[in-house]
Amino acid sequence: MPESFPFEITEYGPGGPVRKHIEAIREVPLTIYLNDREVVTLLCTGKYPRHLAVGFLKSDALLTDPSQLKDVDIRDEDGRITARVTVSHDPFAGGREIQRSITSGCGKGTNFDRNVATISKRRVTSDLKVTPTQILALAGELKRRSTLYGRTRGCHNSSLCTSEEMLLFREDIGRHNAIDMIVGECFLEGVPTDDKMIVSTGRVASEILLKTVRIGVSLLASTAVATSFSVELARKIGLTLIGNIKADSFWVYNDPGRIVGG
Repeated sequence: MPESFPFEITEYGPGGPVRKHIEAIREVPLTIYLNDREVVTLLCTGKYPRHLAVGFLKSDALLTDPSQLKDVDIRDEDGRITARVTVSHDPFAGGREIQRSITSGCGKGTNFDRNVATISKRRVTSDLKVTPTQILALAGELKRRSTLYGRTRGCHNSSLCTSEEMLLFREDIGRHNAIDMIVGECFLEGVPTDDKMIVSTGRVASEILLKTVRIGVSLLASTAVATSFSVELARKIGLTLIGNIKADSFWVYNDPGRIVGG
């Protein structure tokens, strides 16, 4: 399927109405089933559905170890994608219920309170070191790769990086989806993450920070700002949190020594 579709629209400006050709990003529902139980429906571009489904389940602690995974069946039919994930354990043991919360990440988060309570007990540790110049360079690379955004103005972009290079780049209509794609790929492919960082677009709300911590990333940087809850969580657990990245500057909300140099 294409990632965008052409439309003819009317643009109103100082010179009056003008007909214009634009591209609108694809939006499709992805429903995730876990052991035949419906968990959530995400609205997404439909790209990397296997990584997105597994990444969502990993981010929500419904899937914790690759050995638990038995099968992932992806079907794209009639403009709707289904991901049926089969695991060896019972993620709903003990009467555990799925509790959905409407989050600021433009979607429904499951078991939000439980995830916050679990993550709050952690302490992020890593030997990652990065300079301000490297952070600005990676943010610049993120912008250069954002060709779908350039065509549609309708997506967010996220990347997994070392201090020197961008390893994974993903884009989707929701920043939470783009990060879950990275979470899923790292989980499935066994990519080490404790010495990596995530550089992303979009507001850093708490559920975005929680997804980052779930895979052991110690530095989260965004071209947009962070919410108060994200700042408080970052300072509590020792995550390096950066926001408002511009061409030559950025804000540091919390840094336990991972940013080095002037």
